[in-house]
Amino acid sequence: MSDSGPNSDAGPTSDSEFDSGRESGPGPNADGDPSESAEVVREAVERSRSGAPAVGAVVRDRFSSDEVFQRIVAAADEEITSGSRELFFSALAGGFAITITFMLYVSMTASTGNDPVLSALLYPLGFIYIIIGGYQLYTENTLPPVALTLERVASIPALLRNWTVVLAGNFTGGAAGAAALAFGGVLSPEAATVAADLAEKGVATGWWPLFSKAAFAGLIVAGVVWVEYAARDTISRIVVVYLAFLAIPLGGLYHSVVSFTEMFYLVLLGDLAVLPGLTDFVLPVLLGNTIGGVVLVTVVNYFQTTEERIESARFEGADRQLSMREWFLGGLAGRSYVPLVDTAETHGGSADFRVVVPIDNPRAESRLVDLACTVAARHDNASVHAVHIVQTPARASRGYGGRRNERIVAESDELLENVRETARDYDVAFETSTVVSHRSFEEIFDIAERKRADLVVMGWGDDRIWSAGRAERTLDDLTSALPADFLVFKDRGLDPSKILLPTIDSPHCGLSAEVAAAFRDAIGSDITLLHVVDDPEERDAAEEFFADWAADNGLDNAEIVVHDSGDVEGAIASEAADSTLLLLGATDRGLLSRLATDSLHLDVVTEVDCSVVLAERATQRSLRERLFG
Repeated sequence: MSDSGPNSDAGPTSDSEFDSGRESGPGPNADGDPSESAEVVREAVERSRSGAPAVGAVVRDRFSSDEVFQRIVAAADEEITSGSRELFFSALAGGFAITITFMLYVSMTASTGNDPVLSALLYPLGFIYIIIGGYQLYTENTLPPVALTLERVASIPALLRNWTVVLAGNFTGGAAGAAALAFGGVLSPEAATVAADLAEKGVATGWWPLFSKAAFAGLIVAGVVWVEYAARDTISRIVVVYLAFLAIPLGGLYHSVVSFTEMFYLVLLGDLAVLPGLTDFVLPVLLGNTIGGVVLVTVVNYFQTTEERIESARFEGADRQLSMREWFLGGLAGRSYVPLVDTAETHGGSADFRVVVPIDNPRAESRLVDLACTVAARHDNASVHAVHIVQTPARASRGYGGRRNERIVAESDELLENVRETARDYDVAFETSTVVSHRSFEEIFDIAERKRADLVVMGWGDDRIWSAGRAERTLDDLTSALPADFLVFKDRGLDPSKILLPTIDSPHCGLSAEVAAAFRDAIGSDITLLHVVDDPEERDAAEEFFADWAADNGLDNAEIVVHDSGDVEGAIASEAADSTLLLLGATDRGLLSRLATDSLHLDVVTEVDCSVVLAERATQRSLRERLFG
């Protein structure tokens, strides 16, 4: 939904309003009242066929509470699924912008002789920068992410993560701003004295008065967020933000980030210790802001909306909410966030071997389905599930709607017909679904867990949306405990007639061997096993060992080639010149996290002309291995 007005999915005219303008039969029914019939005729005459309002009717020029809720949910989706780095630095900028408010307030107080009204006139400027500029502010986050959590669309751990990261960023920015004011010579001597006096006054205030005044400030800030999303243009938002935040100094109220900046300024002057400043001043203000925003605004406004609010915000509405365990425990119990659209079932059916294929572009990824189906066909009672993951853009229009969701699903289903046609050539169960989410990379892991996948087959390249993975958990957290085995396909055409498999004794190479065996069984591929040693004296032992390894992995007839140059990448490049498909197992440093951060450092993957399949087993890595490799 744009600032200039609602879109067609969440517009100001509801379906019920359109219903009232539909033409009805002019005559009464068998039991009808003639006066009611006349009213129907009059209404039909007074309304155009296009549904224009009747004569004298008022066209609604503001959003309903449900529509405001939809806009807030759209913004909350972006925040709750943003990476910690994005959130922190946005909050850092917001915290530093609070310095503007603090600086102007003490400067105006000093220059106006402590006039209570004139000194507060520029107080809202820092908040205008933050809210209109889209920076993160902790007290704003007492509404949008909480709305998602109340709706059981986001989990409590996801909410707490959002609050923790934003608060840390705000306080870091506020501390940096306080240091600039204390040591940068920005304040005049008179303003510096006022700043110290202001902080000392806050520290000297009792716990309960601080809490109570902060609760009213939290109510104001959360109310501003609600009203801001009800506004249609930037000028209205600026006016609302200015007037609302002007009430904080005029009412003698306290804002947590401003209070932290004041406290830290006093600490830098050497007049206050950090711990008493935090416990006696910042903590009660923080608790008051939080409770005032959550209880007095968010919960109240949530319950004034109708039961259709979740239907407008999520595909299939309440059927896609988190379970109570997921709501309390987040990713520890399943998932921590419900995507905008998810047409997949929550279980993997009765198959004994399940393959999930995340797809970015169904038109161009039929070979990915070929690979998945070939591997699945080697197993009895196997199934393949292709999931079209549609990532919503950053700063998407502020509003979702049932009609929009249905349109996305219909278009995706039409595109997926291409991969369904590919799968018909294989004797495996095949299904498709669509997921729309602000995340991409992490959604793959959640889908694999929900589908209880044994294998995930995904494409990789500069044009893939998950090549720049966005996740609320760190990549290391995601990839240190994989939910399934992973095959990553670098597509340069799928011709498995001559397969090269560089080998070491590792579970990852064992997975590559399974793929090679699947192609051999399907089309009779020629398979070459390559091993590289550092010394010619190691050649015989290596040949003997990998002959046994090949037999154990079902590759008895594979050709075994041992290079004694010690140059692994050079040997692979040399042998791959005559190969049509290269299968590489992950190293002990992992695969997926290094792909997502462009730190794989295997030049041979990009230098060979054939397609490449990278394999990683779902092995658990210890804390030591995660830290040191």
